[in-house]
Amino acid sequence: MIRVDLPRFGRFEAWRQAARQLASAGFAPHEVTWADPDTPADLFGAAALPPAGPRDVTASTAFLSLARTVASHSDPERWALLYGALVRAQTDRRFLSNPADPLMDRLQRLAKSVRRDVHKMHAFVRFHELPATGPRRSFGAWFQPDHPILEAATPFFARRFADMDWLIATPEGVARFTGGTVRFDPPAPRPDLPDDASHDLWQTYFANIFNPARVKTRAMRSEMPVKYWKNLPETRLIPRMLADAPQRVQAMRDAQAAVAPSFAGRVTARLRAQSPDEAAPQTLDQAAAQAASCTRCDLCHTASRTVWGEGDPAAALMIVGEAPGDHEDLQGRPFIGPAGQLLRRELAGAGLDAGRAWLTNAVKHFKFTPRGKRRLHQNPDRAEIRHCRWWLDLERDLLRPRLTVALGATAAFALTDDASALTPRRGRIETALDGGPVLVTWHPSLILRLEAGRAGQARAELAADLALAARMLADAA
Repeated sequence: MIRVDLPRFGRFEAWRQAARQLASAGFAPHEVTWADPDTPADLFGAAALPPAGPRDVTASTAFLSLARTVASHSDPERWALLYGALVRAQTDRRFLSNPADPLMDRLQRLAKSVRRDVHKMHAFVRFHELPATGPRRSFGAWFQPDHPILEAATPFFARRFADMDWLIATPEGVARFTGGTVRFDPPAPRPDLPDDASHDLWQTYFANIFNPARVKTRAMRSEMPVKYWKNLPETRLIPRMLADAPQRVQAMRDAQAAVAPSFAGRVTARLRAQSPDEAAPQTLDQAAAQAASCTRCDLCHTASRTVWGEGDPAAALMIVGEAPGDHEDLQGRPFIGPAGQLLRRELAGAGLDAGRAWLTNAVKHFKFTPRGKRRLHQNPDRAEIRHCRWWLDLERDLLRPRLTVALGATAAFALTDDASALTPRRGRIETALDGGPVLVTWHPSLILRLEAGRAGQARAELAADLALAARMLADAA
């Protein structure tokens, strides 16, 4: 049996070197014992670390990153688990990317616990100012993490507080930052930290940002576990703030205005006049007029105008795109930019008259990011698509098309509520939320973005799908 004694600090690099050496010599996981600094000595002795063997030992960057994190866990089996994964990966690396593998599942859970502990340390360390003899101020802190994370958590403090000297003492050891250099020392008794004048200022700030109307003690304890409270100066205020919360909430209610300001009636009247829900439009013209003042999502605040659909009100074919582009937003008409011109050419090639179809978009406002004088198109998110679905459903209810062509993933999602990948769906007939048939195909703007070879293939597929739409409409006539 080989016993490997790991140091208190620098333990991951020590494990990595020993693991590579043992794996190259062909030692199986059950033949190795890994010992932390506080592990009792082996009464029966153990064989020394053998020299490296002839086998090449490799590890992926992802595995080394995972191993470095797991090394900071308190589980005494972590080293054996990591060595077992390293040995296994030499002949089968596929398990490393399989989250359902029992070994990887356990390692990932250990890593998650370490990351959470490091996050808590970064959030809940409170420094106390110490006497200093040099030009740099000096501070100290005490913290009790769940795992031996001092090495993993210290670089954050070295970057954040590089202009001062400090120490962070933990049961694992002491991190000292002096003159820009980090040093780790063995455990020492908890330091006697003096009161810090800045804590009074911090408590004042904490008390003033406390909102008694939003007290959720369970969430508070989840994000700020009680075991840390004794080291946090602000937590001394929490019991009194919680006790006073009902009275403070009532005082806030009493301080509210009893009578609405004079302009409130005009504002609410204007909002009611803009609401499309108050009187459902009966025609496409009425719908277009109401949509012009739509405020269902925030896109209305940046776009130039609502871009409503256009075409034949008696159309059997509805074509739904994603959202207006820059050209459409400026002129207020759908599909007049480069993508729209490509679509109209392909419609004509399939024997379909764009003037006898209804052309519209899933989202009626232009979404963009400004870049100097340019406006770069952005895809609408699902919330924006769902907000605008009210208008698309209204169009469909007034038009009653026999067939709808969905151009791209946004249109397909708006019509079917299916957000799955578009490639396997392209060229297929799906069912819309209202029960109508939907033919899914590429958006012309995708073709314009692709490189020449792939663009030619996508354009041929769009043409084939539009030809299919033409045949379906002819058969239904």
